[in-house]
Amino acid sequence: MRWFDFVRKGFCRALLFGLFLVTGVSSSDAADRTIYLTFDDGPLPGTENILSVLRQENVPAALFMVGLHVETIPGGRDLLAEAKAIPLVTVGNHSYSHANNRYRNYYSNTDAVVADMLHANQVLGLVPKVHARLPGRDVFRLPTVSKEDLSINVAQWEREWLDYELVAEAGFYLYGWDFEWVHSDDGKPVQSVDRLLSEIDHLFGYGRFVQPGKMILLMHDEMFQDKFDGQENLRTLIRQLRQRGYRFGDIRTYAP
Repeated sequence: MRWFDFVRKGFCRALLFGLFLVTGVSSSDAADRTIYLTFDDGPLPGTENILSVLRQENVPAALFMVGLHVETIPGGRDLLAEAKAIPLVTVGNHSYSHANNRYRNYYSNTDAVVADMLHANQVLGLVPKVHARLPGRDVFRLPTVSKEDLSINVAQWEREWLDYELVAEAGFYLYGWDFEWVHSDDGKPVQSVDRLLSEIDHLFGYGRFVQPGKMILLMHDEMFQDKFDGQENLRTLIRQLRQRGYRFGDIRTYAP
């Protein structure tokens, strides 16, 4: 694809997304109330607790894993194998290096970004088309859905959007998120479960998601590293969402 085609394609996507933000989607237009549970950065302490709760509650989830953690975290390969053995769990690619947490430097080299994602595929044992999430960027690149990360400024986006395009061209379905269960530097959840539930109810009242009636919830494995509190928080969240009438979606059906 020529440079001009990339520019035109990226501009059109940004324009269409801007129109989406202006028009919004009312809750009455939503076909359902579906939540997609997603967890980033595993395998880490906390991954085993997540998998245990997912099995017990029999809910689908996507675990976007980091190749480096598979190779360096004690028991990392076993956790990867355990996740892949659970039918309702989708193991996704979250890069090999996680950008070494230096995102601007990471996205300054497009070829290196693509190579890093492909390296993670090898470690994770994934083949195209791969469900993936870029490190540090709330970006969607799906056959029928596209969204830019509005937390970065326009100049930064102009430097990075070609990275997103070429990663997608390399065989990746890229997922961002609609809302995050935030954690502090020590890995503790910032919102209580009750607070998070209230925020989710409020957001569904407005219904302004990338896909009508569908919320992708971002969490991180390290939030659940405490065997008792970690499992209890996640279990309580899942059960309370069910009681409120929410359904849990498989990321593989998010944008078929």
